[in-house]
Amino acid sequence: MTTKPTHTDAELFLRDFRSLSRIGATPGGGVDRQAASVADAQSRTWFTTLLSQYGFTVRTDAIGNIFGLMEWHPGAPYVVVGSHLDSQPLAGKFDGAYGVAAALHAGRRLAAEHDRADGGQADEDRADGDPAARPKYNLAVVDWFNEEGSRFAPSMMGSSVYTAKLPASEALAIRDTDGVTVAEALAAIGHPAGSWTGPTPAAAAEIHIEQGRSLEDTGATIGLVESCWAAEKFTVVVHGEQAHTGSTVIADRHDALLGAARLVVLARELADRFPGGLLHTSVGQLTVVPNSPVVVPRRVDLTLDLRSADESVLAEAKRLLEQGVKQIEQDAAVTVEVEESHAWGVRPYSAAGVELARDCADGLGLSSRPVQTLAGHDSINMNDAVPTVMLFVPSREGISHHEGEYTDDADLCAGVDVLTEVVRRLCRGELDGAR
Repeated sequence: MTTKPTHTDAELFLRDFRSLSRIGATPGGGVDRQAASVADAQSRTWFTTLLSQYGFTVRTDAIGNIFGLMEWHPGAPYVVVGSHLDSQPLAGKFDGAYGVAAALHAGRRLAAEHDRADGGQADEDRADGDPAARPKYNLAVVDWFNEEGSRFAPSMMGSSVYTAKLPASEALAIRDTDGVTVAEALAAIGHPAGSWTGPTPAAAAEIHIEQGRSLEDTGATIGLVESCWAAEKFTVVVHGEQAHTGSTVIADRHDALLGAARLVVLARELADRFPGGLLHTSVGQLTVVPNSPVVVPRRVDLTLDLRSADESVLAEAKRLLEQGVKQIEQDAAVTVEVEESHAWGVRPYSAAGVELARDCADGLGLSSRPVQTLAGHDSINMNDAVPTVMLFVPSREGISHHEGEYTDDADLCAGVDVLTEVVRRLCRGELDGAR
């Protein structure tokens, strides 16, 4: 049976989440906690302090993921639940951070229930002495390092290393735009990476704000993520020739910024070629060299991504991108290097996991609906490794990666309640064998 949360549970969660939201706070009401920054270090300390306070053992792995371990059965695998504390620049305070705080409090509630049961004070809703009501697996609450990828690319770095998609040595050697490596940045903030590879996973869960409007538009409280969109991300270098902006004849210029500008327009034109929002495209993080007001740029570095729920659309968009790049090189008299940096395909989440989450929401009297995730999340990596449940709560007007990002307290608390039930059942092994 579903265990009903208490008012105290909600109050404790909101207290802790509000304290987290003050770390790296911006004047616009959001946060700025880019990976391995001072603010990120402060949020990591917030996390490790509360983990210890709530009875978890704290460990850091080889890429800086922080795990809070609750070991009920020595040697047994772990249900891994969490999200990320790092943010985009001038971002909202809910993206990622809510999922970490929610996981922390789901774990706190389950640990407290386990302690009461061991002491002979089992909750009324639990079948005292029933083995099916006891956890089969241990619990790991996690802050995944550098999910956002704003300072160090690629995104979803911590979970990529954990799931063996990216070697830790390669990730630690990646540099930001100032030339600082991941390893150097983590050491500089007093949170160096360790050598541990992390707990052995049995299942995983993540809760996140939707970053879209479907839940708000339909009045549903919980989103049951059925699948993710496919994505291809590229690093692009446009090479030109440095020259004087006043004296150099226009016909003689090889303007790298002109080539980059045309690439930005090309990306939008690609999206417009596919009706009904079938393709999302974006260009960002432009670095112009030498970035002087009187110099024609010699080089521009940028990132570009393509996303779709239809992999054939993505393949066609990539073909058109390659074709368009050749035209830009000719028209702007530049050369363009395009390299794929990160990609994933359309991946369904476990149908059994979706139904388990729906049952948990129903048991709490909360409305739910199936959704897709257009954005990337660490659960996408985990979903390739173990049965994984992904949940959403509503985002006001779909705003995200913006200081105006907002989810109200009632929805935040409802999400923690559902996540707690989901993790309880995952710890019992209810998704064993599901893929």
